[in-house]
Amino acid sequence: MSLACPVMIFAAGFGTRMGPLTMDCPKPLVPVAGRPMVDFALDLIADFPAERVVANAHYLADQIQDYLEPKGVLISHEFPNILDTGGGLRRALPLIDSDTVVTINPDVIWRGPNPLNMVAEAWDPDKMDALLLCIPKDQTIGRIGPGDFTLSDGGRPTRGGSMVYGGVQIIKTSTVKDIAEDVFSLNLVWDKLNHDNRLYCAQYPGKWCDVGRAESIPLAENLIATDV
Repeated sequence: MSLACPVMIFAAGFGTRMGPLTMDCPKPLVPVAGRPMVDFALDLIADFPAERVVANAHYLADQIQDYLEPKGVLISHEFPNILDTGGGLRRALPLIDSDTVVTINPDVIWRGPNPLNMVAEAWDPDKMDALLLCIPKDQTIGRIGPGDFTLSDGGRPTRGGSMVYGGVQIIKTSTVKDIAEDVFSLNLVWDKLNHDNRLYCAQYPGKWCDVGRAESIPLAENLIATDV
């Protein structure tokens, strides 16, 4: 099914893998091809029926707020502590105000179909509580280390393998409400859902670049310049 729902951008991290580039600049605002990298996520969101857009902020939060608020993005502040992806999503729930949300990591570049539309079109809430978009390792650029999952023919994942989680998912907001910890990763939620056969993955057909490190920026710029 296809649907409209809110989108959340994960923008709170310290960006330590970027080294000096993030000493005075939050990672989502580091330039890639002459633009803050978060702009490429915003481009995807502009082509998606987002009911509203929310971003979390912690490290250099004032810069995140000053850049994103004029673009209509609601800011979920994480203070005094950063809350990781799961805790950050839960903190943002009053702004999200929906039982379903699409989340996106701003430090990747996609080349191919809009990943937000892909997860929305593949979403089946009767059998899924979360749907992750994954890329075969040989279609990734700048990825260091192994993949994250192996997928069955029906899209059910097991940990380990050659499929890389791409940083876009659709998830029911109820999945993070009852976690005991204040600070927790969405990996904790995914493992619980997988145990209950409620976690699914879809495969992305295009290219994908991880821009989490400074040395990956030229790789991302090359991908941006490539015709599809």
